[in-house]
Amino acid sequence: MHPPGRAGAILEFEIRPSRHCLRDEDRHSFLDAPVFGQVFTDHMVTLRWDSERGWHDGRLEEFHNLSLPPSASVFHYGQEVFEGMKAYRQPDGSIALFRPERNAARFNASARRLAMPELPVETFLRAVELLVRQDRQWVPDGAGTSLYLRPFMIATQPTLGFTLPSNSYLFCVVASPASPYFSVRTGPPALTVWISEEYARAAPGGTGAAKAGGNYAAAFLAQRHAVEQGCDQVVWLDAAEHTWVEEMGGMNLCFVQQPTDDGPATLMTPALTGTLLPGVTRDSLLRLAARLGLGCEEGRISVAQWRKRCEAGVITEVFACGTAAVIAPVGQVRAADGGWTVGDGRPGPVTMRLREELLGIQYGRRPDDLGWLRTVCGPTEGPTSLERVC
Repeated sequence: MHPPGRAGAILEFEIRPSRHCLRDEDRHSFLDAPVFGQVFTDHMVTLRWDSERGWHDGRLEEFHNLSLPPSASVFHYGQEVFEGMKAYRQPDGSIALFRPERNAARFNASARRLAMPELPVETFLRAVELLVRQDRQWVPDGAGTSLYLRPFMIATQPTLGFTLPSNSYLFCVVASPASPYFSVRTGPPALTVWISEEYARAAPGGTGAAKAGGNYAAAFLAQRHAVEQGCDQVVWLDAAEHTWVEEMGGMNLCFVQQPTDDGPATLMTPALTGTLLPGVTRDSLLRLAARLGLGCEEGRISVAQWRKRCEAGVITEVFACGTAAVIAPVGQVRAADGGWTVGDGRPGPVTMRLREELLGIQYGRRPDDLGWLRTVCGPTEGPTSLERVC
């Protein structure tokens, strides 16, 4: 077990503001049309861990390249985990995070699975909030835009020994302004997906429930194959039987099923068996669906059942969900033995209602009576002494 590194204490961060912040006019040009993950804010947060001192040397500092020895464990054994989350500009100008405690908990769950040290939740939250507060001028206010946050941790021990985990780590948070994944005016298009029977994303006992870089690297080949079949995304099946539906790309899948009696429609999603990522968006939509009067079920569905229920009109809508895309409707399914259409092939009413409910809370257009928003910056806060250094 890793020592906690003063887990009971709130770790402090040294503030080293950049003296080379991007000029206002240049920053505004990026914010007018942000491109996901290509332009980053002026600062980053770093924090180090080693087996002797635990967590230490927390800093908010200028965004810069990392310097690591070629023998660092992350390069050879893939000991790395990350999170994806967003900061949202509210109607009054304040900035809020959406359920960041869930991201902190999932980050630690991923770290445990890869034998990495856990980060105290309050330290995780403080690191993210420091960066958002310092670079709040980078949070766009266009419709559907946000500041995408990427906390991650990598193994840094300079050794090629692989019998034990690294004895040192770097935690870092970077941020990038992001445009809406889909057009705000037209909404999300219905995607065409490919059922992958040749490759598997995760197996029982593996790292499927962890947000680890290796899971995504191993998915590239199957995704490329899906594109070659004229599809937008790949759908993963279970590793043992290649029968049961698990995820779509890096997102959770949800199925809208019509009742056989006078009851409500049901939102069904594959259960968390240890091979699926426990999505924050997935959990949020299940809770919102129940509030909207939908039945909610976490179960399993085979490819054959998916097809049969679509053809019978039982499954009328399917969508994937995740932080980046929020909700991505599925309209067409293709497989080696043929394909089928979901509903009428277009985004359905339940899908769009859930999307609007979730976005309404995230952007402050609907009351947050579930307490999901965590305000980082107030609407009238002027430049701090830190920002004036830039």
